Amino acid sequence: MSATPHASSYYAASANDKVERPRLESTIETDVCVIGAGYTGLSSALHLLESGMKVVVLEAARIGWGASGRNGGQIVNSFSRDIDSIEGVVGKEQAKLFGQMAFEGGQIIRDRIAKYNIDCDLKDGGVFAAMNAKQMGHLQSQKSLWEAHGHNNQLELLDQDGIRKVVNTDLYVGGLLDKSGGHIHPLNLALGEARAVESLGGLIFEDSAVIKVDDGASPVVHTAQGQVKCKFVVVAGNAYLGKLLPELQAKSMPCGTQVITTEPLSDEMAASLLPQDYCVEDCNYLLDYYRLTGDKRLIFGGGVVYGARDPANVEALIMPKLLKTFPQLKGIKVDYAWTGNFLMTLSRLPQVGRIGDNIYYSQGCSGHGVTYTHLAGKLIAEMLNGQATRFDAFAALPHYPFPGGHALRVPFSALGAWYYTLRDKFGI
Repeated sequence: MSATPHASSYYAASANDKVERPRLESTIETDVCVIGAGYTGLSSALHLLESGMKVVVLEAARIGWGASGRNGGQIVNSFSRDIDSIEGVVGKEQAKLFGQMAFEGGQIIRDRIAKYNIDCDLKDGGVFAAMNAKQMGHLQSQKSLWEAHGHNNQLELLDQDGIRKVVNTDLYVGGLLDKSGGHIHPLNLALGEARAVESLGGLIFEDSAVIKVDDGASPVVHTAQGQVKCKFVVVAGNAYLGKLLPELQAKSMPCGTQVITTEPLSDEMAASLLPQDYCVEDCNYLLDYYRLTGDKRLIFGGGVVYGARDPANVEALIMPKLLKTFPQLKGIKVDYAWTGNFLMTLSRLPQVGRIGDNIYYSQGCSGHGVTYTHLAGKLIAEMLNGQATRFDAFAALPHYPFPGGHALRVPFSALGAWYYTLRDKFGI
């Protein structure tokens, strides 16, 4: 078998499980067919199996091949648009429900790691770093907002001296420490969840791209060499779904982000850069994010390529950002550089819903996917088991097409990003 290999990333090189799963080459029957073996698909499969359903997962390439196996590895709570923004859309009472869910995805990840003994370098603590007074004011408001929704005893504002004890750089005026945040090896998390799926009797097929879905009372999901007859379909392709379901394409846009990983640092250097071993992201619109790996490399990511074209030289794009943050690393060798896609919506909120009678989907995490996808899997499982309240709350969020339609979504979005980048630069 020769499934499409993982990107040439640090994560692929250090993956715990390099076993390839078989290709679907027959007709099988199950309760639920999940399209996509990333976090959304694996989380859905695991929750459904735990509830007693039979599940088959179809993956076009390899487990965790997309964003789930290429991201920055940061456990960041809430959503890409925070609870106050959601309140402006759904009202104060309904926003309470979203507030209750804002930290649940991170807890699901920790529960999975503990229950299924997943080795993925889990470390606690994440920091939002402010570049200026305006951003610091936003973090103060964010702390108050999260605490108003019951998330207490885990948030700590950092002044300039405080953040210097967390990050050895002159860039920041302060920050917000979320002790319930953290970081993981994302591909090993996905692979561990896949093994958990299989331990409960779930079937995973790789190199099995879905080419057609027959809707109706008894859906049939087709690959080139096989098919799955089922009661329900869960669509979890996100930025890599392509044109399989055109109705899911119009209101979303794949975007690329770039990541580099240095050679291993000395214990002394690693401890000097990030003394508490927290992960960090800044508060800019086009933010930078970084952390130390389990073997003390620095992973540093950032930048957005609208329309998800692969940039010619990832290292050339990211290295200046790294050196601006940590000039003491001048001359450091980069061992890995890669790009990956996430799916952005115009509202920056996830798109959740149903197509026809029995096809359910969740997509468009807009850069906030590690925690949200794990929550999404639980919501989908609740829905298929007759508990619709939380799924329906997300499904009711309004979504709109990008200005100018499909053809102009990239230039309009890039123009908007340029505007917000200028605002970040001048602190306005």
